[in-house]
Amino acid sequence: MTQPTSALLEDLNPIQQEAVKATDGPTLVLAGAGSGKTRVLTYKVAYLIGEKKIQPERILIVTFTNKAAGEMRDRILKLLNSELITHNSALPLMGTFHSICARILRKEGFALGLKPGFSIYDENDALDAIKEAMGNLNIATQKTNPSSIRHTISGAKNELISDIEYPQYARGYFQEIVANVYLEYQKILRRNSALDFDDLLMYTIKLFETNPQTLAKYQNQFEYILVDEYQDTNAAQYQLIKLLAKRNRNLCVVGDAAQAIYGFRGADFRNIVNFQKDYPEAKVFNLEQNYRSTQTILDAAHSVISENKTHPILTLWTDKKEGPKISLYQARSEVEEALFIIDRIRRLMGGAEEGSRASTAANDNERGRTRDTEATGPINLSSFALLYRTNAQSRALEEAFLKSGVPYKLTGGVQFYERKEIKDVLSYLKLVANPDDSIARKRIEKIGKGRAQKFYELLPTFVRGDSEEGSRASTAGGLLTSEDALGKLRRQDPEQTTMNIMDQILTTTGYLAYLDDGTEQGKMRVENVKELRSVAEEFPDLTQFLEQVPLVENGNLPNHKRKT
Repeated sequence: MTQPTSALLEDLNPIQQEAVKATDGPTLVLAGAGSGKTRVLTYKVAYLIGEKKIQPERILIVTFTNKAAGEMRDRILKLLNSELITHNSALPLMGTFHSICARILRKEGFALGLKPGFSIYDENDALDAIKEAMGNLNIATQKTNPSSIRHTISGAKNELISDIEYPQYARGYFQEIVANVYLEYQKILRRNSALDFDDLLMYTIKLFETNPQTLAKYQNQFEYILVDEYQDTNAAQYQLIKLLAKRNRNLCVVGDAAQAIYGFRGADFRNIVNFQKDYPEAKVFNLEQNYRSTQTILDAAHSVISENKTHPILTLWTDKKEGPKISLYQARSEVEEALFIIDRIRRLMGGAEEGSRASTAANDNERGRTRDTEATGPINLSSFALLYRTNAQSRALEEAFLKSGVPYKLTGGVQFYERKEIKDVLSYLKLVANPDDSIARKRIEKIGKGRAQKFYELLPTFVRGDSEEGSRASTAGGLLTSEDALGKLRRQDPEQTTMNIMDQILTTTGYLAYLDDGTEQGKMRVENVKELRSVAEEFPDLTQFLEQVPLVENGNLPNHKRKT
């Protein structure tokens, strides 16, 4: 069984313990940076299951990233032994807003006319559809930026403004263009049996608001709801949680208005500020003990954020020592800045040489440089992190690292699922699951008509059984125009796993040979496809695999360790 209450909670400080034990009714946990908010969430879930005997499937946990969901899942498993988990036969439903909505729509979307195999368009796919809509309306992309239109439509959807409603809000020339493109864009999505990220929330809310029985079903299922990073919720996410929590009101939200970072995506920090207005009976817990930083850093951060008068400010404190003073170095150029960073790393690692290039790049006294206390003991390169605001700033930094021989790992370059070869293979798979997807169809035809033809001839083998209809689907024209063939293709043969389908496509089309042009880059592209194949092995069902892929953020592979 799980640990006794005293043992389970003994690793928490007193205010964390109180927050964990407050399980019934609405709860607001205001958690400063580094104050253990993730620990509170995971321990609360363990407490609900182990002490309150709540069935795991009655708990919903919403995070903002798949990575956060995975880490939380691992922590919960460590707190609860395997016997208990096996006995309960399930873990709580845990994921991002988008992944949870996608799962609900796969099951219930038929009530809105959605097909179970609908595609989920990532930002690149959505932008392609926007450009197609603009082309249909004879709107020149050179004069009107498609990305700006996409951003405006996304903002409207986050405010739950549909394509039918938007024209009444349109003011000025640009918004009138957006209104027309929005209508055409949604037509394309419907024709392609596709949803974009914002649609996942809009459609789920529409489903609940127009189907009371479906809403009641999920309200009953999710007796306890926990939401991480509540300060970064937008209007649609706020409304979704409000609908689901309305019946039981056992809602626990965690966040801090001072840490809101997604305003550019429509997030509204006032959702957390106004939580007590929405739930007057809410219990409030302030997590202010910091376990991550020194008091010097906390004081500096507080001196900046305390000027913000829009919301209450937490006063963070720590048991750690005061720590070294914060230093500021003002470089005269990006090259000098990069050399200073290299020199700084070497000094902290104890390997700096007097008279190094970086040391002579600037006069310490002239530039007002403050030397930190030299580190005691060895420091690994993995202990350093270098942050910059824009990708363009990385060039000078990377050149300096390469010239100095300091190894580094770049995060945030071209993401795994945005690579051309990955998008190509995914387009083949999307057409197996959803032959209506014209964006995927156009992509594979750009790879080459010969490969597209071989793929079209292969497609009937992925359906359940052999039939005259399947045989008629063996030509490109028949496959993509015959409703009978399309209907047949939508019923994937359960014996055909995602990996098997991918292998057959790669073999038949010769796509790997097409990628391997003998160069180092070509070999890397082949390795990337093999990496995708190893991910596919974990998702036998093609629809589930394709549902997971666009929802993965920042190139993290779902529940899968990237090979290095």
